[in-house]
Parts: sequence; C-alpha cells; structure tokens
Amino acid sequence: MHFPYLMGGIGGQNRKQVMKSRRDFVKLTALSAAFFSINKSFGRGKVHSGVVTKPIVISTWKHGVEANADAWRILSTGGRALDAVEKGVMNTESDLTNLSVGLGGLPDRDGRVTLDACIMDEHANCGSVAFLEHIKHPISVARMVMEKTPHIMLVGEGAQKFALEQGFKKEEFDRTPESDKAWKEWLKKSEYKPASNFENHDTIGMVALDANGNLSGACTTSGMGYKLHGRVGDSPIIGAGLYVDNEVGAATATGTGEEVMRICGTHLVVELMRHGKSPEEACRIAVERIVKKQPQKSKELQVGFIALNKYGEYGAYCLQPGFNYAT
Repeated sequence: MHFPYLMGGIGGQNRKQVMKSRRDFVKLTALSAAFFSINKSFGRGKVHSGVVTKPIVISTWKHGVEANADAWRILSTGGRALDAVEKGVMNTESDLTNLSVGLGGLPDRDGRVTLDACIMDEHANCGSVAFLEHIKHPISVARMVMEKTPHIMLVGEGAQKFALEQGFKKEEFDRTPESDKAWKEWLKKSEYKPASNFENHDTIGMVALDANGNLSGACTTSGMGYKLHGRVGDSPIIGAGLYVDNEVGAATATGTGEEVMRICGTHLVVELMRHGKSPEEACRIAVERIVKKQPQKSKELQVGFIALNKYGEYGAYCLQPGFNYAT
C-alpha cells in the first residue's frame, strides 16, 4: 500500500475499470446544475478481476493525509478497521493548530469549544458523544460509549462525566491562542455567514476496509465556528455524519451538517450502494437530493460525501469547488 496522498476535489471509480495505480493524476470536471455547479474529480483505486482491494483507508480534507498514515500502520499489519479509524482521527484531534477539529477548533459564539464525534464498526455497534468540552479525544470517548454502555449517544455534562470516569483527562484551557484571536476578531461584528469555499468544513471523517474484509468508520469535529452554544451538527449522528453496513459499504460526510441531517446523508449513500450504485454515484445522488430540497440555499453552502464499498472501491462528490480527500 502506498503512502496516503491528497486527492483534489472529488473522486471515484467503476468496478469494471481496472486501473494501474491509485496514483493516477486527479482529473477535475464539473457538472452544471440549476443555480450552481456540483463538482467532482476522479481518483482511481485498484480492482483486479473482481478481487477485493484491501486494506484501504480514505478520509476527508487535507489533514486526512497524516491521519491516514496512522491508520495505515494498523491496517498494514493486519489490524482491525475499527482500531485504524480511531487511531487515524486521533491524529487530527491532537493537532491544536487545526481550527476545525479537536480542542484547537474555533469556539462557539460564547467562546466555548464543544466537540462531537461518533464511531461505528462492522457489527453495527456504534457510539457517539456531542457537546463535549475539555476532553482531547472525543472519538475515544465515543468508542467507550459503544463498548461500555448500553447506549449510543451521551451529550454535554453527562458525556464529560462519563469520560472522566473512564480515565480521560480534563483539559483546563478554553481556547488556544489561535482560536482565541479568531474569536475576538469575529466578536467585532458577530456575523455568522459560513462561506461555501474550501475553508467551510469542520470535520475529519474516515472509513476503512481491513484485510479481513471488514469496514469501520469514525467522524470527529469541533463543529462550525461561532455556532450557537449548544448546536450539534451531523458529525455525531449515526446515519447522517457516518454510517457503516458491513454487507455493503461505509460513508462519511463533511460540510454544513444541517443539510446532511435533512436527508440522513450517509445512510442514503450506503443504501444507494446496496442497490448497485458505485460509491461516486451514491455520493452524487445524495448531493443532488440536498439541492432538490433547498435549491436556493445550496448556492451558499458546502457539503461533501466520501464512500467506500466492500470491493475496495471509493468515491466522493461535493456541492461546491474546493473539497478534497485523502487515500
């Protein structure tokens, strides 16, 4: 398996196409739609005579390159996809210079950093935390919820209490110097107008297929900067920000979470793959459904999906230019 690399735009491939290498150059194209453009690019994976290509890991945004490297250390030695996706996104959570994930993320409008995360394995076990403060690795707390409680989601003070009981350390700072500076600058006008460019993202989502043919996924975020205190987006919601069906495939989402939740986006992507769509086709249809429901609003926001099926094929699609992912 090659070292993970950055894929510009959106990618995908068809099972019938046998490609020489995942290092094929990214080709950018665009599909015109009413009021705006839906954008895609192609990053090809390998499929040889119907044999599953595994293991493989893909993740959203350029910070996925380093995250994938950590995940690959587990996958390349026969490790479980669940362990790989947790370890991978922990890399991004640990980066306090990242303004969209972890404790370094931009605060809400009250100046508080609140974190959301979820994780799901090949048996449909899943765990989630939302509105969690002062804990460095929400993805690992989500896994603890999955493995040590009868519940799927814990939120707020209850999630923090559970994390501390499980041995997680409470980080006392409220904001990093970088996020504090950005927040104080935002307070001068206090306007909330998320841009639809490549900076309009707030997650790392990762899905993986291990050597045993099992899928898992993880998604973690600090949420949109300057959100209303208490806002929770799609990232910790099973079926919205992340979904895994080991018979079919896995998908994760990024961008404006409210729009992903309206269509149960990642569940939709996986169900479309169940009915024979390629990963890219499934992601495209999900994006088009968002547009159909809110065509005027779609000009002002970004949403992207990435998906991976049981054949080791991967693909993605987004609403606006600028989205990228790593594999």
